[in-house]
Amino acid sequence: MKVLIADKFEQSGIDGLKAAGCEVVYQPDLVDAALVDGIRASGAEVLVVRSTRVTEAMLDRGHLALIVRAGAGYNTIDVAAASRRGIYVSNCPGKNAVAVAELAFGLILALDRRIPDNVSELRAGKWNKKEYSKARGLSGRTLGLLGVGNIGQGMVRRGQAFGMNIAVWSRRFAGGGRPDLAAEEIGFDLTRHDTTLEICATPEAVAERADVLSVHVALTPQTRGLLSAGVLDRLRPGSYVVNTARAEVVDHEALARVIREKQIRVALDVFANEPTGAAGEFSDPIVTLPNVYGTHHIGASTDQAQEAIAAETVRIVQTYVKTGRVPNVVNLCKTTPASHMLVVRHRDRPGVLAHVFDHLRGAELNVQETENIIFDGAEAAVARINLDGAPAKAVLDAIQSGSRDILDLHLVALG
Repeated sequence: MKVLIADKFEQSGIDGLKAAGCEVVYQPDLVDAALVDGIRASGAEVLVVRSTRVTEAMLDRGHLALIVRAGAGYNTIDVAAASRRGIYVSNCPGKNAVAVAELAFGLILALDRRIPDNVSELRAGKWNKKEYSKARGLSGRTLGLLGVGNIGQGMVRRGQAFGMNIAVWSRRFAGGGRPDLAAEEIGFDLTRHDTTLEICATPEAVAERADVLSVHVALTPQTRGLLSAGVLDRLRPGSYVVNTARAEVVDHEALARVIREKQIRVALDVFANEPTGAAGEFSDPIVTLPNVYGTHHIGASTDQAQEAIAAETVRIVQTYVKTGRVPNVVNLCKTTPASHMLVVRHRDRPGVLAHVFDHLRGAELNVQETENIIFDGAEAAVARINLDGAPAKAVLDAIQSGSRDILDLHLVALG
């Protein structure tokens, strides 16, 4: 199987793919029109990308069967276009959690101690100990978290290690919840008595309590604009905001306003108009505001994270090569339109299922899903066939009577 890697990728991952029997084409600088041509020219069945955008035009120029996003999100891939073409889209959730949590907490420390400003003035030959001795410190303050998945849980542990109280909101705790029940799930140590945990019912409630508000949600239609004006307006003056998730989860106009009006200090690793490649010109008005620090979308960019992501990418491709199944696939129907299941117990002989499918096709019934389970000895099997409608009795009778190898069949209405 041929794999095109169109982004920076670890050598360990390339070696792993080759060891799995794949032919690897490594062209990490392909973007936009060049990637369209690269997909066509390579004839690859698998495409591996990190931050590179994958558009519908790219999917029309080759023979892709699988796209692997070597990272946690997949908003840079036209998933809907891939789904229409029967192309799997997979990702590597949780493998960069440590790296992103480390950066997010580093940004919190940088905001509190104004580390970039210290460095800048020292490089300019200025000594200003009086100014930079002013800092609030983190111990005893409240770290507010929107989202407590793998990265958010890493933030819980790091915040508690620094003596911070924790306030969280997550869809998994819709309407709030009991801290004693949530603590184990999100990694909060209840045996420590110098910090507290609060499960909040809304993002606004977290913002009201937070000295530091950090965002750790995936980008979905529900989270787009989650950090809204209504949430940001609840922050106390001088609070900190950190976003290492996705730019689209924040209302940047509202964020700019509270920076000016409330002296909110902000650290961002993601921006609305990032270059499509690893390097390029960049401009965003928000980074020109006072009290704003920025990094270059490097949350997942540590050696540890990249090695973990490379290993997971190899596992995904290797599983697909060996079994035809795709781990972590993100674009399969959670529920199909099937309304009925036809259960066919039959002898394991050639042509039996073809006979069944011929009659279903003649009745203009579409097969949504099917599986055929073989019994010990490979003499008999049971096929479960999900359909978008119910076969008429005449169709069922024709299937039953038309093959001596059909032992039994019955129809099940799906809920």
